[in-house]
Amino acid sequence: MNNTNCYILGIESSCDDTAAAVIHNGTILSNVVANQEIHTQYGGVVPELASRAHQQNIVPVVHQALRKANIDKKQLHAIAFTSGPGLMGSLLVGTSFSKSLALGLGIPLIDVNHMQAHILAHFIKVEGQTAPNFPFLALTISGGHTQIVKVTNYFEMKVIGQAIDDAVGEAFDKAAKILGLPYPGGPLVDTYAQQGNPKAFKFPKPKVAPLDFSFSGLKTSVLYFVEKETARNPNFISENIEDICASLQYTIVSYLMDKLKNAVKQTGIKEIAIGGGVSANSGIRKALKDAEEKYGWTTHIPKFEYCTDNAAMIAIVGELKYKQGIFANKDVVASARLKF
Repeated sequence: MNNTNCYILGIESSCDDTAAAVIHNGTILSNVVANQEIHTQYGGVVPELASRAHQQNIVPVVHQALRKANIDKKQLHAIAFTSGPGLMGSLLVGTSFSKSLALGLGIPLIDVNHMQAHILAHFIKVEGQTAPNFPFLALTISGGHTQIVKVTNYFEMKVIGQAIDDAVGEAFDKAAKILGLPYPGGPLVDTYAQQGNPKAFKFPKPKVAPLDFSFSGLKTSVLYFVEKETARNPNFISENIEDICASLQYTIVSYLMDKLKNAVKQTGIKEIAIGGGVSANSGIRKALKDAEEKYGWTTHIPKFEYCTDNAAMIAIVGELKYKQGIFANKDVVASARLKF
């Protein structure tokens, strides 16, 4: 086994994006993502449609990833794939394909936890960026998860805080839906928020354990607020969309930062990394950068392409595991609710 010179194919299919990437010694050679536009008309991801689209996309996506990396599949040293968490039907497509390809090529198979991959994406070689030093705190924020994780080494991670109901990405999307914005609404909230007044309206911060999160009450408060104001003025949303979004985003970002500050105080760790789709949000990125000066933190923010679901993050975990000889058995199964 040549641990110093390996090519790993990463495959990601946990939700509605089919992705494949090739990594070579920490450097991403290709990172291909096929988005599924069909879900927009339904206002959210339809699991059955997602799995069917994965079946259509996975072969051409892998082919394109290999072509862009300028390698033949016979040069691959291992196949890494997302085994969970995610939508079961979607996971099964990636799992079955990866097993078959690894078996056909006679190379190792490596299973990857999707949420751990968001954290370890920080170890992809990116010019001008440095990887976090161990130990560090990772804030993983996405459509399905909101967690604070203490990371001791590549494969020793402990969740010390998490959402007890809705995830932050879900809160953004559901609030956007209340405002009449199309799916996915989170990025649109961010766009409008950059033009609005974050102090125009006040939304409550849910009170739970110091390191845990709750967003269902915030979503409900937005609903009642909109219903009350539109009863007075039917054009309230269109006339105030920037200020509503700015106020909502300010509340969510400050809530996330409150929890991070609690985690830093509890652990004494001031090295912070973020990951997951919501880490693309401009508000949380700015808040983290401000915290470097204000609190003396060292923060790590991923490139935009490594925030949302992608296969590069699966590939880097595959490489790290490959170099330590951590492989999966051929009877490995996907798990929709895979834990750390």
